[in-house]
Amino acid sequence: MSRRVVITGIGGICGLGTDASAIWAEMRAGRSAIGPVTSELHDLKIRVGSEIKALPDHGIDRKRLVSMDRFSLLAAIAAREAAAQAGLQVDDANSFRTGAIVGVGVCGWEAIEENYRAILLEGRNRAGIFTVPKVMPGAAAGQVSMNLGLRGPVFGVTSACSSSNHAIASAVDQIRLGRADVMLAGGTDAPLVWGILKAWEALRVLSPDTCRPFSADRQGLVLGEGAGMAVLESYEHASARGAEILAEIVGAGFSADASDIVAPTIEGPEAAMRACLADAGLNPEDVDYLNAHGTGTKANDQIETAAIKRVFGEHSGKLSVSSTKSMHAHCLGASGALELIACVMAIREGVVPPTANYREPDPDCDLDVTPNVARERKVRAAISNGFAFGGTNAVLAFKPV
Repeated sequence: MSRRVVITGIGGICGLGTDASAIWAEMRAGRSAIGPVTSELHDLKIRVGSEIKALPDHGIDRKRLVSMDRFSLLAAIAAREAAAQAGLQVDDANSFRTGAIVGVGVCGWEAIEENYRAILLEGRNRAGIFTVPKVMPGAAAGQVSMNLGLRGPVFGVTSACSSSNHAIASAVDQIRLGRADVMLAGGTDAPLVWGILKAWEALRVLSPDTCRPFSADRQGLVLGEGAGMAVLESYEHASARGAEILAEIVGAGFSADASDIVAPTIEGPEAAMRACLADAGLNPEDVDYLNAHGTGTKANDQIETAAIKRVFGEHSGKLSVSSTKSMHAHCLGASGALELIACVMAIREGVVPPTANYREPDPDCDLDVTPNVARERKVRAAISNGFAFGGTNAVLAFKPV
């Protein structure tokens, strides 16, 4: 019998708020954080996103800050919040049994862009000394470990927009396999810089105004920045130290489309959801809430709807579905971790957060997408979808304890 894995702390930061409780309050109210981006974006046509307007007082030492890109800083802020909520004390006795896995969709692009501009436009002859440790995708996991003194399994995971879910599932595996007792897990990204937005603009998938998942008039996705982290531990470990358990991670499912680098298939997401339900020991009718990948592109929302119908069959009409990306936008490697907050709090409070900005029913997206207003509903189980460019799919399942 593999070890049960529970969540004892959550932390988050994104355009909706600078801690998990503020993020959930905005999600529950159906308020969107999408608006004009104020950072320097040069000649972009599309200038909307979900931006963190001001960082909280995080208490991270200035000497450490000089070696951190923004995506690492956001992860460290979220991790410190999650550890504080969990009452996690790391010391010499347990540090080698406590680790961190952080999903990242991109990398430290803030530092890359600063250096390109300094060298190519301003004529400087060298890059900043911390450029390499700032930009590497694994930096966020390393910085979280240094901030909290974690010496167990520590590494980064990257699979584009499903990075968070892959990271969280990898952390669950460390605990199930007995390699760690406690893991900090989640995701982070800070893509609101000119180079990244310019590249996404070329894909022609960005919405010019806001993100309207499942709405017939949807025009595409919106990028956001943020991080989400959770403290995961074995049920025995959490119980022994008297920790409050927020929810249990009961399953994970993975698949690959093996088809197209950007265009999704129905079969890949379907297989990942089926694998997740099987791993969790759940029947389709046991699930009350599905946090959709729900990017707001024509293709994703239509294909995800079709995949959900295949998996859940008759129960798909009774399922509460929503895309919280309508509020925090698509935070790439952080999205799944922010959506974990939505799933955990939906279970705890019996409230399904809405799909904001919804205006017109789409016959190809005819599920109950919880339009605009949250719904009170007992959530016996929730699943969270993460699908990505490259066709890499990861789905998580949560239940109350």
